[in-house]
Amino acid sequence: MEALIAGLVILLLIFVFLGLGFWVFSGLFMVSIGGLVLLQGMPLDRIGIIATNIIYSYSSAWELAAIPMFIWMGEIIFRTDLSDRLFRGLSPLVDFIPGRLLHTNIMGCTLFAAVSGSSSATTATVGKITTTELKQRGYDTSLTIGSLAGAGSLGLLIPPSIVMIIYGILAEVSISRLFAAGILPGLLVAAIYSSYIMVRAGIDPAKAPRGAERYSLGDRLWGIVNLLPVFFLVVIVLGSIYSGIATPSEAAAVGVAGAVFVTLVMRQMTLNVFIDSLKGALRTSCMVCSILIAAAFLSTAMGYLGIPRNLAEAIAGMNLSPVALILILSLFYIMLGLFLDGISIIVMSLPVTLPLATMAGFDPVWFGVYLVLMTELAQVTPPVGFNLFVIQGLTGESIGKVAKAAFPFFLLMCLSVAIVTIFPEIALWLPEVLFG
Repeated sequence: MEALIAGLVILLLIFVFLGLGFWVFSGLFMVSIGGLVLLQGMPLDRIGIIATNIIYSYSSAWELAAIPMFIWMGEIIFRTDLSDRLFRGLSPLVDFIPGRLLHTNIMGCTLFAAVSGSSSATTATVGKITTTELKQRGYDTSLTIGSLAGAGSLGLLIPPSIVMIIYGILAEVSISRLFAAGILPGLLVAAIYSSYIMVRAGIDPAKAPRGAERYSLGDRLWGIVNLLPVFFLVVIVLGSIYSGIATPSEAAAVGVAGAVFVTLVMRQMTLNVFIDSLKGALRTSCMVCSILIAAAFLSTAMGYLGIPRNLAEAIAGMNLSPVALILILSLFYIMLGLFLDGISIIVMSLPVTLPLATMAGFDPVWFGVYLVLMTELAQVTPPVGFNLFVIQGLTGESIGKVAKAAFPFFLLMCLSVAIVTIFPEIALWLPEVLFG
């Protein structure tokens, strides 16, 4: 009972601090210190020693080097015309499919997700060209916005994924196996989205009107040429990992070198682009790593208070089936997604939910994929869904309209979670094939 009360106090303090507008980093640190002082009676000098050890440990972790590198790669690409090349490359390849150019949102985000670890970067890069082009061609605004919101979240699932790196570090799971586990579920989500668009366009062809363009075989071949820069980056990043040439951290550096090479070949690398991309990567990396350190401190504080252990024992005593446990956790994560971003959700909840999942017999690699899928839901749920705000900035539509357009894709993502839960081999087969 004491651990339950402590857990409720910690949870209440988190919502109070974040609700008052505190930065996530400072809010989590204050909650951790307050919990240890008020509930554990720990002296401040000992808390200082604990915090110092955690900061040093996480700041010097080699695995964390991948985060700023992948972010920098995405920043470099974001400042080029790669999104325009994606649209021009995909347009002739999807024009004959029901839904036509709406599939450029799905396929464009899927491809860009494979060279960027960020959901918001994927949404912004693809959306900055497709939202304008599709609107000018008379495509249904709701389907355009909704498909972009849903597909943009694939930046969290399809490797390389910053969120998966964070999960792997905190859960002590192989990041290479996590990357492999995210590929097939990511393609499954993309396929479900495209199928939905085909059904909607088949029922009402006016949602995706045929334009004046008629693409020849030569146009389609030239479209593939436009996609070569993206394919090149995907091959060198993922190929270096799965061939054993590089670790995920080293592959991130390979990706940055590849992005610089591509932009130099495209003659788009200037001093301003280089400096701006470096500044953007620095800001985002500091934010992500500071949240990660604060969450590690919170996790340690909760361990001292006995919250994860006692909560796990309490739920284990309820004799819930694995399906019932996943259902409860899914509702829990959907609720958290209304208030927190994906990274915060993972780092704050993992100390409690991972022991429960492993106790119920779920593979930690599969649970990582499940958790990323749940954080993807947070990207498209108001009031703090990052993808919604990105799309609002791109289109000028109200956040309510954007959220309404994204709702069908939220439900499709829930369907994807159910399928991956029923058939866990979708996530676990490829890691087993590649790594044994």
